[in-house]
Amino acid sequence: MLKSCNEHGSFRGETCPVCGDEGKFLMSEEEMNSLSRILAGVLRHFPEKFDLDMDLNGWVDIRDLAASIKARKRNLHWLRPHHIRALAETDGKGRYQVVENQIRATYGHSVDVELDHPSDDVPQSLYYPATQEEVDLLLENGITPTDRRYVHLSRTFEDAYNAGVHRTEDPQILEVDAAAAMLADVYIGRAGTTVFVARGVPPDFVSRAQTPEGFVPPPPPSTEEPDRRERMGDDAD
Repeated sequence: MLKSCNEHGSFRGETCPVCGDEGKFLMSEEEMNSLSRILAGVLRHFPEKFDLDMDLNGWVDIRDLAASIKARKRNLHWLRPHHIRALAETDGKGRYQVVENQIRATYGHSVDVELDHPSDDVPQSLYYPATQEEVDLLLENGITPTDRRYVHLSRTFEDAYNAGVHRTEDPQILEVDAAAAMLADVYIGRAGTTVFVARGVPPDFVSRAQTPEGFVPPPPPSTEEPDRRERMGDDAD
């Protein structure tokens, strides 16, 4: 569950990880999942469906966002800006960014936005999951965006594999020489804790990744489909 500690801010779990205080209840796990799907959809794909103005860099007013969701979702009639802020600030993947009274998704957009992510602390190598059918084509032509505005690259082999199993049972992992690509003026930005974005990666910087020693593929994700009415976005990322 999501709670708030007077001394140390919002946290997920039963007690504050810093002081052990029980904190103030904000949201249940079910409510967090529901709101996360909505945020992913609105901030990445369809702000216009919620009558929200999104600027060039993907920002919307968090107060307008809360009001719009409340008006459309009866089960979230209690929603306030501080609930959205707490959810965003405790997201382990860094999918959302809040600055003052504005919020945006840090990656995953299909709407036309110009992301201005920092380019420091980018690892020398990044990783990209592909299907068996895509590998040769990507090695020959490079990696370009498909249904999103940017290519999503992962910090580690395992991160890329975990992202890939949502598309294919046996993802093939490609390695991107990020250090060399950035020296050649290829844009790569740091979007989340494990996600980096690029406008595209030329083939000169793409190769097959070596499987790390001791790597054990995780079990495949559940095939159970959520209620389509609740599928508001691609929150698996």
